[in-house]
Amino acid sequence: MPKRSTPKHITPGTLHNSFDRRSIIVGTLQGGIGLALATRLGYIALFENAHYKMMSESNRVNLSLIPPRRGWILDRNGQPIASNRADFRVDIIPDRLIDKDKTLAELATILQLSPIDMQDIKDKLDKARGFQPVAAGEHLSADLYAAVSVRQPDLPGVVPQRSFSRFYPAGPCVGHLVGYVGAANAQDYAKEHNPLLITPGFKIGKDGLEKRFDAELRGIPGARRSEVTAGGKIVRDLDTREDVPGKPIHLTINAGLQEYAARRIGTDSGACVVMDIHTGDILAFVSMPSFDPNSFTDGVGRLEWKMLADDDHVPLRNKILHGLFPPGSTVKPTVALAFLEAGLDPHESVNCNGGLQVGNRVFHCWQHHGHGPTNMWKGINQSCDVYFYYFAQKIGMDNIARMMRRMGYGGKFDLPFPAQSFGTVPDPAWKEKKYKKPWAVYDTVNATIGQGYMLVNPLQQAVAASRIASGKIIHPRLMANDPIRAGDPFGVPPEHLEVIREGMFQAVNTTGSATGARLPFPNIQMAGKTGTAQVVGLNMNGGNGKIGAWKHRDHGHFICFAPFDNPKYACAVLMEHGGSSHAAFPVARDIMTWLFDQQKGMDLLLPLEKEWGGTPQERMAAKYRSYAAQYGVSAPAVDNSEETVESTVAGPPDNAPQPPQPIQTDAASPAPEPVAEAPAAPAAPVPTPTSTHQP
Repeated sequence: MPKRSTPKHITPGTLHNSFDRRSIIVGTLQGGIGLALATRLGYIALFENAHYKMMSESNRVNLSLIPPRRGWILDRNGQPIASNRADFRVDIIPDRLIDKDKTLAELATILQLSPIDMQDIKDKLDKARGFQPVAAGEHLSADLYAAVSVRQPDLPGVVPQRSFSRFYPAGPCVGHLVGYVGAANAQDYAKEHNPLLITPGFKIGKDGLEKRFDAELRGIPGARRSEVTAGGKIVRDLDTREDVPGKPIHLTINAGLQEYAARRIGTDSGACVVMDIHTGDILAFVSMPSFDPNSFTDGVGRLEWKMLADDDHVPLRNKILHGLFPPGSTVKPTVALAFLEAGLDPHESVNCNGGLQVGNRVFHCWQHHGHGPTNMWKGINQSCDVYFYYFAQKIGMDNIARMMRRMGYGGKFDLPFPAQSFGTVPDPAWKEKKYKKPWAVYDTVNATIGQGYMLVNPLQQAVAASRIASGKIIHPRLMANDPIRAGDPFGVPPEHLEVIREGMFQAVNTTGSATGARLPFPNIQMAGKTGTAQVVGLNMNGGNGKIGAWKHRDHGHFICFAPFDNPKYACAVLMEHGGSSHAAFPVARDIMTWLFDQQKGMDLLLPLEKEWGGTPQERMAAKYRSYAAQYGVSAPAVDNSEETVESTVAGPPDNAPQPPQPIQTDAASPAPEPVAEAPAAPAAPVPTPTSTHQP
């Protein structure tokens, strides 16, 4: 049987002693905890006071950057080409959105956004990353801005603000000159970890001069301290540090002339460069049609992108920097200079019967009835192809190519643009290197009338006209602060230049190929040279480059300078697929008219714009409305990402390989020049050289 345990005897003294021990232990623990808390509170109060004061302040005060105002881009007279205007806008920060659909629906109601606007905003939000702001509304009225501001606590991720937005008064007339600005993207932020880049309303240069001079134009941001409620609503501004605007940049451009030239090109596809012959200043730098940089600042919607992409006139291509074209007969004055330098007597003539047999082929003159006896003056003013066919074979392509390069063709100029396509001045060495083929006689014949492999841009044509007019190596200048480069003598005897200038004078003012280009002033005369360049074989357009599919029509060119007796301005006009030089020289005539009498120039332009449907801005707005009515929100999604837009507008790198040109590089008949038919001459396959004198 197990032994029973004796119960422990507990006395009152035992209980008292046990209680005392527990009290000591608990009291010690409590005292330790209290001491630790007191120590921590003392440390916080004494040593971390500034830290917690800052945290408390940050809950009450909101610190924000103020985007700096970009520096203005000014013309030679101080007129704004790109400026800033006060703006009420609303941006969305994607990472701060909680209920995107609900927020967008409420914004649509407040801002009265159309379905197309909502579609564009959703497209941009889908492509935006992190804190990259997306514009939901710009150029808002004060009432709409206030309506969003009072609801801001209920719209997380929505940022209404008063700021300055970029403004281009001439819109599409300067698109390819200045470029455009836009919000920084992920690639921009990766290159420059600057919090300013993700500040709503801040823009950086994306193309053209805006991109090239972004550092100078950007400015220094300001800052604002605002007292806010727990919900983030601004109670009052406590302190503001104003932004420092960016530095302005000054161009040699004449803003009025730039806009006039762009408007005068009308509904056609073309380009124009006007230069001051004495300084090389570029007064107009126009490529049309263009894009409106005002609408590019907050990204391009799918409807507008479709409108631009559908246009076969390619409004996103800068035809001056990235367009290369066969120049046609505008090279004949330069070719004639090569003839003179090689020793050809300008009085020596050839009898043009409408064609010249070269080997077993007949190369026709544009005037199929022939020009009869033709010397250098007549060869230029009547644009006789046979004259140049005949003597080019005697002089040789190497001599012609050297003179072409001296004149500026095939050259790259020191201008503040990231890339230029500078074309091709072909010669035997070039063809052997590029195609591994020997130079043929018909290559010389084609090149001497600006066809075949010959490709130039309108800037080179304007430079060539200025060098012919001045007899100096004129360098184009776009930045007004750049030093003027004194033009060195061209190295051509004055008597040679006088022959060329006289031929160009006769082309406009006597019975030449551009009599319709005469200026409407009795005491101001212009000299010029027409050019009509084929882009396809005559078999593709029925032998008439003025009709048929637009992309198969001939290019029209015209180069000129005025006044003839004391040259001041040089001009080059390209009308892409204009059909003939008939499309180009009236544009040059009216531009020169505006330079000498602005009111007379406007009197010539305004009736034309009524026929065309208004100014470029008005026509673009009407076209957009038409697209909106036709497609609405059903316009297909396209690759209108910032990267695609930037690369499309920026164009290819320097002299990148061009798409194959649908031009004749074999034996080709020239396109007709726009003059009345000359009296028929007896047909003969081979002309007879004679010696005659200029009357």
